[in-house]
Amino acid sequence: MAKLKLAGVSAPSSKKMTDSNLLLLITVVIFVVMYAGAMIFLQKGFLKPQTFFNIMNANAALIVTSCGMSLVMITGGIDISVGGVVALVSMCCAVYLDYAGGNVFVSLLIALAIGLAFGAVQGYLVAYLDIQPFIVSLAGMFFARGMTTIVHTAPFNVENEAFVALKGTRITVPGMGTVNRLGKYVDAYVEIGVIVAILVVILLFFVLKWTRMGRGFYAVGGNRQSALMLGINVKRTRFMAHLLCGLLAGIGGYIYFLHVGSGSASHASGMEMNAIASSIIGGTLLTGGVGNIFGTLVGVLSLSTIQNIVSSIGLDQAWWTGITVAAMLCLFLIIQSVILSRRH
Repeated sequence: MAKLKLAGVSAPSSKKMTDSNLLLLITVVIFVVMYAGAMIFLQKGFLKPQTFFNIMNANAALIVTSCGMSLVMITGGIDISVGGVVALVSMCCAVYLDYAGGNVFVSLLIALAIGLAFGAVQGYLVAYLDIQPFIVSLAGMFFARGMTTIVHTAPFNVENEAFVALKGTRITVPGMGTVNRLGKYVDAYVEIGVIVAILVVILLFFVLKWTRMGRGFYAVGGNRQSALMLGINVKRTRFMAHLLCGLLAGIGGYIYFLHVGSGSASHASGMEMNAIASSIIGGTLLTGGVGNIFGTLVGVLSLSTIQNIVSSIGLDQAWWTGITVAAMLCLFLIIQSVILSRRH
């Protein structure tokens, strides 16, 4: 009975509104209200479907890295190295393609290898040596940023023909185009990275909901001692969370690289903070045990939408964006606190 009860906490039941589902519902409602309000009161392009798709295009890499962040946060950990890994992946792939005459497929393997290496090392230090995740990933962030500068110092655009062709690939969204001022119909589109990001979200949703490993993530984040009593390998579970986070950071790094088409030591600056913010807004608790991957997706969209709204009303200064993001984070942290108080 204990196992079934814990599974009910980790894998949300359809008979009762769980904390995870309630937080997801609140996140979705706030996003829909916010975007609908922008469409009604601001317009300025929000009425065009391509505006929404542009948000997806610009944030596909953040969606993937935020999903990895959510996995780690669900287990009660954190990984602030993901932004540095994204920058390192972009720079290594850019140097390989332009200076070493490489090909696109091998550059993708390089991205995956870098992500897996960071995930494996950090996961081992956290899970098996029991070092605090924040300290380990802080060291990983500094290492990744430093290595990015060592690989190449000056920013540059990639001119590899195969990569440029892949970067320019667009997937048309049927029936969502608009007529421009010249009376010409323009198709709506998304980039390749958006398709990959959506597939990652769907895959991780199934992993968390219907696999033993996914339920283990929730159990370990909820109560490690209870997870041990239920026969869950806590160390391996924490290791797998960090390994997957590293892998997703590598994938996100390549998606980011496809979007910007360049290498620079300043790439993905602050992405780790945006990933944490998106996960929190999406309903993932910092204390672990509660989270939803679809919520993380909506969290990324909410974060980007509020930034676009602030810009649209004429507040282009960077501090206004920071203030609004901080206000949104505080709102969702208060909501989480209220929901958690129901347990007591």
